[in-house]
Amino acid sequence: MKKFTAAILSTLMLTAPLAQAQLSVNVGAINVNPSDTASALNEIKTAGLVADSDTQLGITFDYQYNDNIVFELIAATPFSHTVEGEGYIPGSPNTQLGGVEIASVKHLPPTLLAQYHFFGANDKFRPFIGAGLNYTVFFDEEASAALKGVLGTDDVKVELDSSFGVALQVGFNYDLNDKWGLHAMVSKMDINTDATVYADGKQALTSDVELDPIVAMFGVKYKF
Repeated sequence: MKKFTAAILSTLMLTAPLAQAQLSVNVGAINVNPSDTASALNEIKTAGLVADSDTQLGITFDYQYNDNIVFELIAATPFSHTVEGEGYIPGSPNTQLGGVEIASVKHLPPTLLAQYHFFGANDKFRPFIGAGLNYTVFFDEEASAALKGVLGTDDVKVELDSSFGVALQVGFNYDLNDKWGLHAMVSKMDINTDATVYADGKQALTSDVELDPIVAMFGVKYKF
């Protein structure tokens, strides 16, 4: 998949004619909605983890390479997610995890994409498609009181590894005048991370977490 994305970027740059470069910025609401498929705990096959969605201030920067090719960098204020349990931990009786808060975590997913914009440079409405690469860093991981209770200790730490993957995108821009416009996009991002829970300094639980979120943004565009 990564080789396919790289091939798309190279082809776009080689096949499109050059035009005067232009910079623009898009500001608006951006939502990250992780997959609702639970990621299983490796040590407990009957239990898993899911994360809720979050909306933050999105800021994206566009560099117009030519009339059709634009490079976009997606940035935002940090996203905060609550990680909840799914399923149960076997016991007598079983410990139900469905809907129980397991941890909270923040992340930043900067993403660089190359877009192909359809129609002419002077058209007000221009849909686009894009492909690129995403890097996600996690921080401020906090174990919940419920997780500490399950593990029987207050010395619980949660760590999530950084993630690197591909991103695909569709969207449109609509010019209101020479400087201002509307910007909308939806992206599918490949975000997978290894989660590790430590209790009293020892590894207690692990999970291969597949977030793979849908990222959507709507805002205003300003051309410099």
